[in-house]
Amino acid sequence: MHEDEHHGPLAGFTVGVTAARRAEEFGALLERRGAAVVHAPALRTVPLADDTELLAATRGIVGSAPDVVVATTAVGFRGWIEAADGWGLGDRLTVVLRGVELLARGPKAKGAVRAAGLTEAWSPASESMAEVLDRLLGEGVEGRRIAVQLHGEPIPGFIESLRGAGAEVIAVPVYRWEAPEDIAPLDRLLDTILARDLDALTFTSAPAAASLLGRAERRGLLPELLSALRDDVLVACVGPVTALPLRARGIGTVQPERFRLAPLVQLLCRELPARAHTLPLAGHRVQIRGHAVVVDGALRPVPPAGMALLHTLARRPGWVVSRADLLRALPGGGADEHAVETAVARLRAALGAPRLVQTVVKRGYRLALDTPGDGPAGAPVVGPG
Repeated sequence: MHEDEHHGPLAGFTVGVTAARRAEEFGALLERRGAAVVHAPALRTVPLADDTELLAATRGIVGSAPDVVVATTAVGFRGWIEAADGWGLGDRLTVVLRGVELLARGPKAKGAVRAAGLTEAWSPASESMAEVLDRLLGEGVEGRRIAVQLHGEPIPGFIESLRGAGAEVIAVPVYRWEAPEDIAPLDRLLDTILARDLDALTFTSAPAAASLLGRAERRGLLPELLSALRDDVLVACVGPVTALPLRARGIGTVQPERFRLAPLVQLLCRELPARAHTLPLAGHRVQIRGHAVVVDGALRPVPPAGMALLHTLARRPGWVVSRADLLRALPGGGADEHAVETAVARLRAALGAPRLVQTVVKRGYRLALDTPGDGPAGAPVVGPG
């Protein structure tokens, strides 16, 4: 049996989720695969105060009817019809909507469509945008014009997938995005990233990425955030459009081939274990993850101090690291080198294989690398103690 089947491919890793919509579903997908999840919504949605974009989209649709219109929420669809009435475009919009393929995401949106005197061509009982997307892609969308009534944070991968398949997509924005009312979770997420306590950070919309970068800039932490995201944290986006604000700052990202949540989770399941240090130590196969270690296929949770030491030792496997250097690596530092000895003892106990970390007399500690030639020769070693 593959070792991930025992504990999940994301066990021992911490993943940040910035989505506001579908965050619970996304977090559950990650947790079922073993991840620890830190959720901090980077956005909230509020009704449009300035309707300029909605007016422009409505005029465009009335002037040239699309092939398909997707109603995603009841409140959003009603708001669109009411706004069109206020501009004197309500009757013309209704005529256009009667002549297109009108899809409603679920029973509530369907109710709003019918309340407007319209009839939907189809509606999934599941209220799933993924099901709507599958239907559209199954019909074929190349060369078709599709209007999508947005409802705040962009639907993860929906518009990207349609455009990728050759459709022209008209966004109908009934809401706008703002920073969350409670900014504390986003600040905690930023602090977690800067402390390198996060293994991966996920985004399902470009506005969410821009929001996090903007918050870091306002706190005077943007250079530190960019350094962490470029060098230490895997940044995963649902698609290339979502990644644009990050790419503009020189941050590399990974994206699934299909712009959906489930493929994004599958991508993390491949990428994070592949990025982890895997070493042959003292006759054991050891994979060093974010907050745990896999020893011969068994997951071993390790305290933060032990993980800090282990990551430091793993930067140069087999080479001696001084007690002074290890002391500096401890979270919050330490009073003296005795703190290093205590942390090493607890690390060995957590690993369940004391000989993985060797004591080198009067010099420090090193990982007991099996491969000849990977460490300096001639250093005196005293067992595990």
